[in-house]
Amino acid sequence: MKTRKRRLLALCLLLAVCLTAVCAQANDSLPYDCYNYDHWNNILYTPAPYVPDGSVSGAALTWQGAPLGAFRTPQDLCVSPDGDLYLADTGNNRIVVLSGDLKTVKQVITGFEANGKAETFSAPYGVAVSQNRQLYIADSQNHRIVVLELDGSFVKYVQNPQSEVLDEGFVFTPWKVSVDYADRVYCVAQNMFQGIMVFTAEGDFTGFFGTISVKISLWDKFWRKIATKEERSKQQLFIPTEFTGIDVDDEGFVYASSKDTDGLQAVRRLNPRGEDVIRKGPMENLGGDRVFGQAGNYAGPSQIVDVVYRDHGIYSLLDLLRGRIFTYDHEGNLLYIFGGKGSQEGTFRTPAAIESIGNHLLVLDSQQANVMIFTETEYGRLINEAVALRYDGDESEAVALWEGVLRLDENNELANSGIGKAYLSAGDNEKALIYLRRGMNRAYYSVAYKRWRNDALRDNISWVLSAVIALVVLGVVWKKLIRPRIAARGGKAT
Repeated sequence: MKTRKRRLLALCLLLAVCLTAVCAQANDSLPYDCYNYDHWNNILYTPAPYVPDGSVSGAALTWQGAPLGAFRTPQDLCVSPDGDLYLADTGNNRIVVLSGDLKTVKQVITGFEANGKAETFSAPYGVAVSQNRQLYIADSQNHRIVVLELDGSFVKYVQNPQSEVLDEGFVFTPWKVSVDYADRVYCVAQNMFQGIMVFTAEGDFTGFFGTISVKISLWDKFWRKIATKEERSKQQLFIPTEFTGIDVDDEGFVYASSKDTDGLQAVRRLNPRGEDVIRKGPMENLGGDRVFGQAGNYAGPSQIVDVVYRDHGIYSLLDLLRGRIFTYDHEGNLLYIFGGKGSQEGTFRTPAAIESIGNHLLVLDSQQANVMIFTETEYGRLINEAVALRYDGDESEAVALWEGVLRLDENNELANSGIGKAYLSAGDNEKALIYLRRGMNRAYYSVAYKRWRNDALRDNISWVLSAVIALVVLGVVWKKLIRPRIAARGGKAT
């Protein structure tokens, strides 16, 4: 029996070593780093959560028996409820529809007929498909949003917004567009710093959504009062941040990305009232890279250009500056980072948009004019599934997945924390303390410690009380009987 156990243990150790070696070899062959941050903001290199799995370019596709032709500065893509990919081929003034396997061109939309007149697009910048299966196109240089049925037939325009809150002479130039379950239209427009523009299902402008407030220091306020007109003109303008990307989850919450200047929060989750209800996690950082001391063109905080909500509270951000993809869970924990700048497969020149389809992530590169495909690895799958189970409240079922993560990445704090939470929910506070300490989860460690202390006191209260009573009895006996006898015999009692 002992020999069999030893053989089993040796086999498990060998398997773990092999998996580690395979992951290390895979990382060595990738053109980008995969990493995360620990509690102290130190970079920890990890196995690859996603690896490049080819790309899609217009030059390699055919449409109606003829070459489709290369994409030109494409700017956006989205996945329909039916699983098809819609791509805004901006420079070619067309929308290209691909099948879910990204191998077949199903449709090319270059125009439409509205009110008896043939219409075309001019630099269509953004694209979205609603749950009601209607196509919304940000026809930027025509200054309108075009709504079509999926077969290309015209439905309506969203254009020429009128309101007292808009500046006189405002020109509506839509960039990104998204639609919720009630067909409310959310639009990121050029030079619109007041917030996301919102339109009703009928196309009427109702106001701004999710305006980012700008905090001005007391010194800046004081300086603006005493400075001359010339000095104030040279002072930095305090204008709200411009949004860059937008997505809507199944509950109607809007995820909006922005190029955050301080690198702390580049994404917001906006409720129907436009209030940010996103959870920032223990590090309170949703801005991409936490350490950004690189020199030259890569210096400074991440510049987030798009966001995609995936499922079970997971969402990913796309960084223009360094070509990174940052993925977070619903609690604001950073799950993994991968990607980079370059011309090799898996890197980008000018990343513009990100989407999710199945177990793949798709990144649109406007300069290379292609869609890069990334496939989930075993490491990525374990993390995604464990987070999904925890999101659904199945902490105990996620333990086996987190243990698999630790076999591939023993320093993963989130995995240790996840196992610790599961033990805490199961009432095993002693084991919970071990894993929560490894996961640097102070909040839950404090809860586990209090429960462990209370359990220890409850389990040993009879012994503690017995010991106290015994000490009291011994004290009385010593004081009343033993010490007087010793003193009567001429001894010294202390």
